[in-house]
Amino acid sequence: MPDLSHIRNFSIVAHIDHGKSTLADRLIEACGALESREMREQILDSMDIERERGITIKAQTVRLLYQAKDGATYELNLIDTPGHVDFTYEVSRSLAACEGALLVVDASQGVEAQTLANAYLAIESDLDIVPVLNKIDLPAAEPDRVRSQIEDVIGIEAADAVMISAKTGLGIPDVLEAIVARIKPPKGEAAAPLKALLVDSWYDSYVGVIVLVRVYDGVIRKGMKIRMMATGATYEIDSVGAFTPKRVEMAALHPGEVGFITAGIKTVADCRVGDTLTEERRQTAVPLPGFKPSVPVVFCGLFPVDSADYETLRDSLAKLRLNDSSFHYEPETSAALGFGFRCGFLGLLHLEIIQERLTREFDLDLIATAPSVIYRLHLDDATVLELHNPADMPDPVKIRMIEEPWIRATILVPDDHLGAVLKLCEERRGIQKELTYVGGRAMIVYRLPLNEVVFDFYDRLKSVSRGYASFDYQMEGYEEGDLVKVAILVNNEPVDALSFMSHRSRAESRGRMICQRLKDLIPRQLFKIALQAAIGGRVIARETISALRKDVLAKCYGGDVSRKRKLLDKQKEGKKRMRQFGEVEIPQSAFIAALRIGDD
Repeated sequence: MPDLSHIRNFSIVAHIDHGKSTLADRLIEACGALESREMREQILDSMDIERERGITIKAQTVRLLYQAKDGATYELNLIDTPGHVDFTYEVSRSLAACEGALLVVDASQGVEAQTLANAYLAIESDLDIVPVLNKIDLPAAEPDRVRSQIEDVIGIEAADAVMISAKTGLGIPDVLEAIVARIKPPKGEAAAPLKALLVDSWYDSYVGVIVLVRVYDGVIRKGMKIRMMATGATYEIDSVGAFTPKRVEMAALHPGEVGFITAGIKTVADCRVGDTLTEERRQTAVPLPGFKPSVPVVFCGLFPVDSADYETLRDSLAKLRLNDSSFHYEPETSAALGFGFRCGFLGLLHLEIIQERLTREFDLDLIATAPSVIYRLHLDDATVLELHNPADMPDPVKIRMIEEPWIRATILVPDDHLGAVLKLCEERRGIQKELTYVGGRAMIVYRLPLNEVVFDFYDRLKSVSRGYASFDYQMEGYEEGDLVKVAILVNNEPVDALSFMSHRSRAESRGRMICQRLKDLIPRQLFKIALQAAIGGRVIARETISALRKDVLAKCYGGDVSRKRKLLDKQKEGKKRMRQFGEVEIPQSAFIAALRIGDD
């Protein structure tokens, strides 16, 4: 059994692009876990999307053996975490399995919004934090300024921050020594009943579900019968092991260790992330606190382009849900798009990634409806409804008031772009809370309605600040708002997939924008088509697609004008009748383009 004092469990947390995954590569290399020919950039970013976009989406783990200067061999369990605001949930899960964290800060850019958010997550989890200044080989690096910034903004001691360059490998041995010296070892009793935390799980088509666990008490062995405490499911363990980063099977996992188990689990729903595993025969009395369930903030409908793919979509969503428990879905139907699912996400990047993973990993062709947030409807009979889909809105006469979710946004931006960012926040109905200066950069705190942030706020923020602003937010609760449902009518027929909720002051401009977009997308018919945006019975915007005209006078040469008149009147009557009974088929491509996120 390994000595607990020689085990260190730690995570790497930082803002996007501050070098977490590169540092993880260097640590793996320094411990000799992989030979140089097996190494590649961002070894722990295993998904294609992660490698292409240069972001970490899933937290990955690796066990390293390190020979310290004191001659002892230490077992280091490293968990690499994402940096983007949408994946904060992944970070909180990883931190629950650790005793310490390396807080990586870019020595040229300094503390950013996500650095703050992730540092506070680590402090709340009571972890030992080791500040690491990365990219000190850059000409623009200012380690002294960034050190004092860490102390002023985050409030942790940074005088002994480790100076490194993860790209060149400079200072990596110091990081390993700091991990051993400054992070506390785990605690645990091998003789106690088994108590292990289910950190993550994903589906493998050969062995079923692979479960990543952190053992607190007891020992997990092959052949042992385990019980999942939240779901009550029982399984016999087929294999136990760890990632080094290759999958290596072992005889057992002891207290303080992080590793994986497989148990021929076919039922995806049995593995709830954050659940406690215990032995069936000798159960632990109290489950681990786990971590609070994630709350989706953005909803949108996902529908297969080909309705025959509905079953495939359902199975694919179940497999993705296993790997990403922060994603929720339930079946729904739409008159325009057929059968599909209403899905809940942690943010727009999360939505985009899930959509891309469904397209790539499961070869599905999908249509996504416009993203919306959850509104609370207070009806006259004192009932409160949650509205996920604008199409389900009850009669406005019965509604006493509508509440919308608000967020507290923290934006860090250089002085030069402050005016543009303030203007953007004011446009989005923001309320300024505070404005302070941190090392030559402004830190703005705004209260904003989530509905205004969901569409294209992040993209607009990046464009008005030329990419220099960083953004982080927390949910703040619900407040009453003057909100209306805008319905889109095509040839006087409402199209449920295009309806959306909006603040009354912005309803007209958004309705007009969608009508204009549809005018270019819907093919012309032999009759005039009216495209309207309406609030209740009042039309607030209209566009008309003119009719295609057949030249009925082509055969008519010479003769009296009344002959021509007669033919034209006959055509007019036919068009009128057509408009009454004519069906307008909106092509799938028009739907996809009209629902595209972002206001062009």
